[in-house]
This record gives sequence, C-alpha cells and structure tokens, in this order.
Amino acid sequence: MTDMAELPPEPSGWLSEPELDHVRAELPVLYVNVVPVRVDAMGQVQEVGLLLRADDDAIHRALIAGRVLYHERIRDALIRHIEKDLGSVALPRIPASPAPFTVAEYFPVQGVTAFHDPRQHAVALAFVVPVDGDCEPSQNALDIVWISPEEAASDEVLQDMTGGQDTLLRQALAHCGVLP
Repeated sequence: MTDMAELPPEPSGWLSEPELDHVRAELPVLYVNVVPVRVDAMGQVQEVGLLLRADDDAIHRALIAGRVLYHERIRDALIRHIEKDLGSVALPRIPASPAPFTVAEYFPVQGVTAFHDPRQHAVALAFVVPVDGDCEPSQNALDIVWISPEEAASDEVLQDMTGGQDTLLRQALAHCGVLP
C-alpha cells in the first residue's frame, strides 16, 4: 500500500507567466467561451449579455472567455468564468452534462480561421448559458449590457467585437434560432 505522504502534491492548475508563455508557444490551450442569455418561461432567448472591456486604449464588446485549468471539469470552468465576469449571484443554468454549440479554433496568425488570438493557438468550446441572477461585472469587465438578439446581430454591435467573437456570437444566435 502506498503511503499518502509519498504522493506528489496536487498541481494548482495555475501556471506562472513564463510557464504560460512557454506552453502557448508549444501547444494549443483549451478555453471556454460563453454567451450569457436571458430566456423567457418557454426557453426562448430574450436578451444577450455582452461585456464591455477595455484593451489597448479601446473599449470593445466581448463574450465571457477563459482557460480550462488542469484537473478542472468543463462545467466548473464555465461556472468559474461566469462568476469571474458576472459576479457570484449571476445564477447560471448549466446543464448536468454541458455540450458546446461549436468549437472555435483561435490562431495567432490572422486568416487561418475566423478566430484570432495573437498570443496563442487556442481551442475554445463555446456555450450558450441562461443566466437568471443579478450580474455585476468584475475582474477586467467594465460593464455588461443586455440587448435583444436583433440588436446583438446588428453590424453596429458586431463591429465592436474582436478576434472573431462577432462570428461566434452570430453562430450562437443561429444555434438558438434567433438570428434575424
């Protein structure tokens, strides 16, 4: 029988900045993307939540996104990133067995796919998640704006998104049957 003291410590799942830079240079990194929505009693999407973020002296609209940690279930990563960006009382309704509506592959070189991340090659599982609670933006999100699916699909809104998230938003709206 193995003595518990002999087992290596459980990894934290976090990488230091130099470690993360090394991994990003060598391997695709797994992410989740989340399109938060408000739905009616019949499950029809009524509103889409878009974050406002400030990067490189510009404000843009964004989806919830973040890495999946080592030893972290997809469900737990979804909850962690939703709480990180929308607050602890957002009350997301994540199914017992979450399934992405698509997979987005981000490349550091533009034009390989519709998705671009200059830092890395990343693979993102994309989910539409109904949110019932009060949302208070946190971390690096300045605000969350709830808009109709029609407004979310407008050129005015989509042009404010970067890295291909406009494409992902249109795919989410189509998946939910609310793309005008």
